[in-house]
Amino acid sequence: MLEKKIAEFEVGEEIQGYFIIKALNVKTSSNNKKYLDFTLADKTGEVNSKLWDVKDGYEDMYQTGILVKVRGNVTSWQNVMQLKVTRIRLVGEEDQIDITDYVPSAPFKAEDMMNELMETIDAFKNDQLKILLKAIVEDYSEKLLTAPAAKSNHHAIRSGLLYHLKRMIETGKALCKVYTHVDEDLLISGIILHDMEKINEMVSDDLGIVSEYSREGQLLGHIIMGVKKIDEMSKKLGIDEELSLVLQHLVLSHHYEPEFGSPKKPMLPEGELLHYIDMIDARMYDMELAYRDTNPGEFTGPIWVLDKRRLYNYKKEK
Repeated sequence: MLEKKIAEFEVGEEIQGYFIIKALNVKTSSNNKKYLDFTLADKTGEVNSKLWDVKDGYEDMYQTGILVKVRGNVTSWQNVMQLKVTRIRLVGEEDQIDITDYVPSAPFKAEDMMNELMETIDAFKNDQLKILLKAIVEDYSEKLLTAPAAKSNHHAIRSGLLYHLKRMIETGKALCKVYTHVDEDLLISGIILHDMEKINEMVSDDLGIVSEYSREGQLLGHIIMGVKKIDEMSKKLGIDEELSLVLQHLVLSHHYEPEFGSPKKPMLPEGELLHYIDMIDARMYDMELAYRDTNPGEFTGPIWVLDKRRLYNYKKEK
């Protein structure tokens, strides 16, 4: 592992360690020579990197999702930290490395989060929702264990989708104790299904790294894909038509605004809560991430997904 977090290195320092190749492109420099432009990542973060001395075969040897050992020097380009790679090689068995130690991952074991999810569904009072949700989750159970919730935004980590659902479910259950008129089974069902089709919207590997968006993901997006899945499974399982329609509406409306993919705003209290629970968890995740690289008493850098706001890391009393 690195001796410190990626973000803590300064210009001129040398970095040496193991990284996952998260993204990679072969480009041509101004002097017409090929170079590798890639993103290297470990559990502490990621850094844009350049390998200027590209030997024959490198384009086939180095691909996204593989572990490499790298040495390089920290540089700066337009005030953004970069790594100029001086040495790179593939990791072999002799390195005795567990690849999951170098992949940004959810802070809980995927299997434990999956068990919690199934226990939540088993506890439903509504038998039809229980049947439908179990069938859909079981369809995606293998991929759900590792799937991220995004390519580059919130919960873009291994098992990130499960982690997102776990926290949203906990928030939903807590809010149902305050707003007792809300149908808890319906709300939790909407939470579980609202982003489920991201599994098919994005093409990701077992490390939770997204390489691209699928054809269906680009043409339809996970919201429409989710509505289709609920409709198809409901008809197959004989689920009440109104219940299926209401659940489809929760998924359809959870982004709230047409420009974000929702042609309808929520028309149910469960849908309203679903939208804001989703927003809360996404923003809290982004804020946690920003604080991770900021010392107490300092401001974070501008956070793009929060309208470029800078947060202050308040020195809390212990």
